Amino acid sequence: MKHRSPEKLAINEGRLSLVGNLVLFGLKLWAGLVSASSALIADAWHTLSDSLSSLIIIIAARVSGKKPDDEHPFGHGRAELIAALIVGMLLALIAVDFFMEGIHRLGDHTQAHYGWIAIIVTFVSVVVKELMAQYAFSAYRKTAFLSLKADGWHHRSDAISSVIILIGIAAGRSVWWVDGVLTVLVAFMIGWTAVKIIIEGVKPLLGESPDNDLLTYLSKRCDELMKMKTNVHHVHLHRYGQHLELTFHLELPSDMSLKEAHDQVSLIEATVKEEKNIEATIHVEPLVRRET
Repeated sequence: MKHRSPEKLAINEGRLSLVGNLVLFGLKLWAGLVSASSALIADAWHTLSDSLSSLIIIIAARVSGKKPDDEHPFGHGRAELIAALIVGMLLALIAVDFFMEGIHRLGDHTQAHYGWIAIIVTFVSVVVKELMAQYAFSAYRKTAFLSLKADGWHHRSDAISSVIILIGIAAGRSVWWVDGVLTVLVAFMIGWTAVKIIIEGVKPLLGESPDNDLLTYLSKRCDELMKMKTNVHHVHLHRYGQHLELTFHLELPSDMSLKEAHDQVSLIEATVKEEKNIEATIHVEPLVRRET
């Protein structure tokens, strides 16, 4: 089976989300009009607005897959991080909207009243949106694209809002405040998720420290290849989507010729590329003899 690139997986997820949101918009709008439910009609337009996230992901995935050029020598991978930030901010706006709606419902003692058509369509929305969320999360695990993780939570926020409607129908007849309280709680949950997604997107843009596993690998692998203690240090990692650039310093004997040092460093760079798929650039320093 032909291997699909991360960008292709992201585009497929975006297309599926776009089609799914349009279908659900039509169903919710129809159910809202038939049952004269203004809340369900509003939820339908909210679902349609989610299509914006899908378009952002499709565009970002196409840009991320573009090859490096003179203006972007490390590629366009950070377009995906920008998309994650945009979707994360949309999630934050949804959280604020949910919070305000919950407060409004509590203040007005609003209860949920829907007919059977609205209930069935709402239930279908829960199932479909959760399946779309699972697909987005699965694509995220395969690609590590934060925008897909954000879109997964976007779908799940829609599913949760529909669950709130169903719970409000079941319990709201005897306990009027259930719908409002659940809406406020979900708003906080979605808001916290949005904050985490935004933070995860900002970190690579600002720069990040390499993890301990990578540091241990570099130190051990360089020592093995050079058959000596190389004292790897000053390690910097630069992430451009799927493309990683790594720079670090190591020590080699001061009496080693320039050509031999170059050959040894080239071996390390090729090994890191083959084993970790990371482009490494190494600065060589003369070995410092430490007194024991």
